[in-house]
Amino acid sequence: MASRTKFGTADHSSHILLDPTQPSSKAYGLRRGILSPFETLAQSVSTIAPTATPAATIPLVCALAGNGTWLAYVLATVAILLVAWCVGRFARYSSSPGSLYSYASMILPPWLSSIAAWSLLLAYVATASSVIAGLYQYATIFVGKSGVHPVSAVLISLFVTAACVWIAWRDVKISARLMLWIEAISVSMIVTLVALVLVRHGFHIDSEQLHLRGMTGSGLRLGLVLALFSFVGFESATTLGAEARDPLKTIPRAVIQSAILGGAFFAVCAYTEVLGFRAVGLDLGTSQAPMHVLAMEGGLPLLGHLIDVGLLVSLSAGTLACITAAARVLLLMAHNGIAHDSFRATHSRHETPHRAIVTTGIAAVAPVIVLALRGDNGLDVYGWMGSLATYGFIVAYGLVSIALPRYLREHRVFHPAARAIPALAFVAMLLALAGNLYPVPEGPYGKLPYIYLGYLATGMLWLLLRRNSKAAETVQN
Repeated sequence: MASRTKFGTADHSSHILLDPTQPSSKAYGLRRGILSPFETLAQSVSTIAPTATPAATIPLVCALAGNGTWLAYVLATVAILLVAWCVGRFARYSSSPGSLYSYASMILPPWLSSIAAWSLLLAYVATASSVIAGLYQYATIFVGKSGVHPVSAVLISLFVTAACVWIAWRDVKISARLMLWIEAISVSMIVTLVALVLVRHGFHIDSEQLHLRGMTGSGLRLGLVLALFSFVGFESATTLGAEARDPLKTIPRAVIQSAILGGAFFAVCAYTEVLGFRAVGLDLGTSQAPMHVLAMEGGLPLLGHLIDVGLLVSLSAGTLACITAAARVLLLMAHNGIAHDSFRATHSRHETPHRAIVTTGIAAVAPVIVLALRGDNGLDVYGWMGSLATYGFIVAYGLVSIALPRYLREHRVFHPAARAIPALAFVAMLLALAGNLYPVPEGPYGKLPYIYLGYLATGMLWLLLRRNSKAAETVQN
């Protein structure tokens, strides 16, 4: 099928024009133009799961970067903004449910665009797995249990995933509004706590952090890699290309806004948590519930409990956002012949990719259940699955960055910044990938690159067999 862009007709099936001057029609069977700018932004913000970073990721970064934790987040913000600029440029001229995969497929050779597709699908599914694991771990911590029983972990994981699948199946507008309110309330409570900590310690510069005392170069490098994980999924608003209202404007804005807001929020939280924990003589790097600790020290235990509840609900919203995004990527992969044709189906009444939603939901919860039954700690699973997701995101971000200059040049909107910024974004992703691979991580983390490469090889083999089968059918006919 021929597709349309802002520039005209193109021979690509991976993206569509959503021009208000054109007659109204459905896009891939999805409900068209029903999400407001704020609801579109909620998709990206919820996939980032900003409430989870102060509670789970910042302590891990602090254990590596120490007083340079804030700097790790500032540098990560700069890297993500470079990628966000590239994604935003694509999103200004093309819109589809396929997110970064559809952008890559317009320019890159089929085998590279297929790698982008499979990488992005894995990234969203593995992020959902990571969030589910964090959720069941924190759920048991906050009810006062010292450990997580495998059966309770499985039940919590199944319940949350089933609820998210049902909401995503039922109505994308309902899910977007739900995610918007959940994240707004959760982030507001954390901002209140951050302000309280800063007021209690006076508005002055923390010289320990300003001078990066005790920070090492290797610690900052490894901390930066973890800090990047806080941002992954910031581009997921692009999966709503068929459902967002005026997507060629709202989606680029949502991508840039989520990167800027996320970066500012994470950097301030990192600075405040390091300051607050040092003031009370505790180690942030080993804390399992840092926001709760700061609330207790600030004399507001109720706020701490509310943040705990907000964290659990925010993690649920993150799961919902990842399943929503993954299902739409899988839908477009099916339309383009990369995935099985059955995933092209959308629900006749709800106009959602129901088969893709169920499949990605099962794929997200399955590894969590297996690892929970094996007795693995939820925070360990959070880290493993999150790191696996990071490989997928980094590869997808890098491929989109190298594809952008040619895309803009072909459509005669190329300018000098379109050469420099994508190059910097690609180098940033290359360095992030190197930081994940060297030095070789110990334990399960060292196996993740091989799992990722094996997954990609399986996807490419499936594509090859599928194309050979279709070629054989064509010859027979």
